[in-house]
Amino acid sequence: MKQKLLLTLLLFFSIKSFSQNSKFSIEANYPITIDNNFLGDDSYGIVDLGMKYRFAEFNPAHIGISLNGGVLIDNSNQNNSPQDFLVTTYIIQPKIFTELNFESIEKLHPFLGLGYTFMNFQLSGSNNGMDVSGESENLSGFGLNLGVAYDISNKVFVQVQYDFTKLNVDDVLDIKFNTNVNLLKIGIGLKI
Repeated sequence: MKQKLLLTLLLFFSIKSFSQNSKFSIEANYPITIDNNFLGDDSYGIVDLGMKYRFAEFNPAHIGISLNGGVLIDNSNQNNSPQDFLVTTYIIQPKIFTELNFESIEKLHPFLGLGYTFMNFQLSGSNNGMDVSGESENLSGFGLNLGVAYDISNKVFVQVQYDFTKLNVDDVLDIKFNTNVNLLKIGIGLKI
């Protein structure tokens, strides 16, 4: 029993001291669709999970890579005969980012990221009497991410970020409504 307690205390203090200069962090965000586009007001966010790794430091900036995965749901066509289907959107976003760390405002960390977004739209249900379950469509495009994180403690932070993606589309008109995806993400993270 004493060994477990000693090991737990050692682990706790080593994580606490390591987290101040941590290169890794994980985050959980709530994604909100914004702007007038094909996702529109009908899609709502379920979750966006992410992780970041900071591999270089150039005072006051840290450079790193990140990966986020999110889920959106559009149920506007459910129970709307003859259309009765659900659209689930899975989003994967690898990025390279820079995070600023100023001594004068050490708890506030603005960041900027560039990357690529992959979106997979999965349908389930029926459309005009035809079963569309299992049908899907994939879209992708370059993305820009900017936001700010605020340290609540040495390990825990909150953040707000904005993601803009310009999708590559072939079979629809290339206008803002069909190609621009704007997400606002509000979340909490943990430095590990």
